[in-house]
Order: sequence, then C-alpha cells, then structure tokens
Amino acid sequence: MFNAILIEKPETGQTVSLQSLDESQLPEGDVTIDVAFSTLNFKDGLAITGSSPVVRKFPMVPGIDLAGTVRSSEHADWKPGDKVVLNGWGVGETHWGGLAQVARLKGDWLVPLPAAFTERQAMAIGTAGYTAALCVDALVKAGVTPDQGEVLVTGATGGVGSVAVALLKKAGFTVVGSTGKAAEEDYLRQLGAAAVIDRAELSAPGKPLAKERWAGVVDAVGSHTLANACAQTRYGGAVAACGLAQGADFPATVMPFILRGVRLLGVDSVMAPRPLRLAAWERLARDLDPALIEVIGAEIGLAEAPAAAADLLAGKVRGRVIVDVNR
Repeated sequence: MFNAILIEKPETGQTVSLQSLDESQLPEGDVTIDVAFSTLNFKDGLAITGSSPVVRKFPMVPGIDLAGTVRSSEHADWKPGDKVVLNGWGVGETHWGGLAQVARLKGDWLVPLPAAFTERQAMAIGTAGYTAALCVDALVKAGVTPDQGEVLVTGATGGVGSVAVALLKKAGFTVVGSTGKAAEEDYLRQLGAAAVIDRAELSAPGKPLAKERWAGVVDAVGSHTLANACAQTRYGGAVAACGLAQGADFPATVMPFILRGVRLLGVDSVMAPRPLRLAAWERLARDLDPALIEVIGAEIGLAEAPAAAADLLAGKVRGRVIVDVNR
C-alpha cells in the first residue's frame, strides 16, 4: 500500500483526497520508483482544482514531476538504486503522476538525477525550473547575447520566472523582472534581477510596435503581456514563450516579426526530446546556485497539496512548492 493524492470524477463532480492505494492499481510501465519528492506546478493546480480539463483519465494521481529511486526496472537504461527525475510526458494528465509515494512509469520518460542536486533540490527546480532552462537555452541558440541589452522575464516571482532570472544572471545577462508583487522586489534582486517593473506596464492592450528595449524575453504569461513583450523587443531579438498565466490568447500583430525580425520561440517542456532535457538539466546543474534553490522553494507534506494548489492558482505562492510525499 502507498499514499497518494487521488482525483476522482463521480457524477456529482470532481473530488480530490489523500488515499491509501494498493500497488496493484498502478498503471503499466517498465520502471517502478519509490518517490522521495514531488512538486506543484501551475498545471497541477489546474488539475487538482478542476479549473481546467487538464486530467484526461479518471481516477488520476496528479503531479507532473517527481524525483526518486528506481525500485525495479525492465528497461535497459535503469537499474534498482538509480536516482531519477521525471518531468512531463503527460504524467498527471493521462498517466498516474508524482503526488504519491510510488510511481510506475516508462523508462524512456526518465532522466538521471544530476549529481549536483538532491532529490529535494531537483523538485525545488521541477518542471518550472527545467522549462526556464529550456527557455534560456532557446534564447542562447537564437543568438541573444548579454552585450545586446536587457532581457525581460515576465511572471518573475513564479516558478519559471524565478529560475529564469537566476539562470540568465549567471549567463551574464542584465535581467529585468516583471511582477505584480511589488513586495517581492528584494526577492527578485536576490535572484539576480537588475531591475523590477510592475506587470501593469505589460498586461493591458498596447501598441503593435513600441519603443525597442528587450534583447530577449522569457515569457510565462501569454496574452497581452506576450504581445507587448514582442512589440518592445529590439531588432533581431527573440522571445521564448512557455506559459499562459494571463491567458492563452495572443492579441498581437505581425509587425514586430516582419519589421524588426523578432523571433517568437515556442518552448514545450512536456514532450521535449531527451537531448533538450539533458541539456537543460546540465545548465541547471552548472549554473543554478544551490543557495538560491533554498530561497526559491518551500516545502509541504502530501496532505497539504490540495490546499496549496488552490493558493498557487490564486497567486498566493512565491517561487516553488516542494512536496515531501512521505510526510
């Protein structure tokens, strides 16, 4: 038996509870993992609260991330005792996820836990931090360099934003964080932001083209914020888009792209191929200060996850939520 958060959907509506489940109920997979830590992402918040139809199959154990130890394996790449990390691949949506003490997964979905991190630290990073690394890698590959000017991070106090600020600072960029939480300016400066702006400067409808400012952008917000970020990006700059906290719409024009050569880079973390995942985790292991990981993450127990998911969607959470599934 093992403990897990279980989402069920009877005729009366969705329910979420902490339950004791039998391992015979685990889904198919070729690797069984004893989970040490999971985490809460925006998508987990949507799944647990039922705010969006993220979950495709019921009952479902949510949690798109986990870190733990391989207990048994029928996959050639993994053996008992290996430390592994899982991010995405539809886990927590169509396949039971990480908010449980035990998980059974496909070995192809796993990457090794970097030696630089503990399991807890890996979940303080989680999909949000791994996505931030994918975004930074995308900007660097697009040719954005520190000497070209400031780089904007929207939703900067969130999970993606927090890690993006730290990684960009380490890579030598001058980082400007956008946030609606004025009280968190000291937090963002601690992570490496050179300046902080109010998200209101970006979140309302704006001009098709605005004054050029940003050499690059990491956007986790979407909607008008993304449109304005593109409109303010300098000639030849790039915008890495990975989220929709403000909305999934994109009320923009083609003008930044055809008049300034701005590139909009879509960044997907769910189905990203293994080489991109390994490169992202390599950047995190190399560039993310362990001391900042402690600043970014706060820990809760498994039973606290449903309430924390609601707080996450309500904008009451700073940084990352680490879930100790064994308490």
